Amino acid sequence: MSRPEFDRYSASYEELLKDPMRDRFGGETSAFFPQRKRDLIRAYFRDRRISTQSMSYLDLGCGKGELASLLRDDFGRVAGCDPSTGMLDAAQGIETRVQQDLRSIPFGDAEFDFVTAVCVYHHVVPAARQALTREVGRVLKPGGVFAIIEHNPYNPATRLIVSRTPVDADAVLLKQHETKELLRAGGFFPVASRYFLYFPEFLYRRTGDAVEAWFGELPLGGQYAVFATKNR
Repeated sequence: MSRPEFDRYSASYEELLKDPMRDRFGGETSAFFPQRKRDLIRAYFRDRRISTQSMSYLDLGCGKGELASLLRDDFGRVAGCDPSTGMLDAAQGIETRVQQDLRSIPFGDAEFDFVTAVCVYHHVVPAARQALTREVGRVLKPGGVFAIIEHNPYNPATRLIVSRTPVDADAVLLKQHETKELLRAGGFFPVASRYFLYFPEFLYRRTGDAVEAWFGELPLGGQYAVFATKNR
């Protein structure tokens, strides 16, 4: 998707994401989805007993900054970049920069300890994905962590929702093993992965993450996350 397209969608982004199946899964608001990603990120660092308070964090393709805002108090520095100025206008409380080129990140070398790309890569043409991954490696410090979170193409409900969502008209979904291969080729070492979004919000709130985590290796969740470290 090009910059003009992102800007064209920015004013009505939430409306364009609406889907009866997605809305039933995520409850009355869309907050459930970024909250689940926030909790996965917190769990990754907590399980490794890593304090993030002094770390710098970049959300690549941050959109309106929902995830970055949720993690604002977890990190020493929180920044985001996105191709759409219209989307960034809605981001509050975080440092933002416009990403003029989808394959070039507007920050300096080794600025960040942690980078996320949430549902970004399926908008990037396959031929350009490796260049973007190398760019992430450039802005990450040695040993830094890169998390890619993507739609799971093995989940039939996910495929159906993506197929009828206007902002995903250009989507080319990645399987988890393809994401890991992309990371390895880009100079990263995948260290953790799991599928999630197995249960709708009302059920997840009753069962908690422990039950979903038990299913985490089964490729049935609506999305998946891969965490990788930059090779030193």
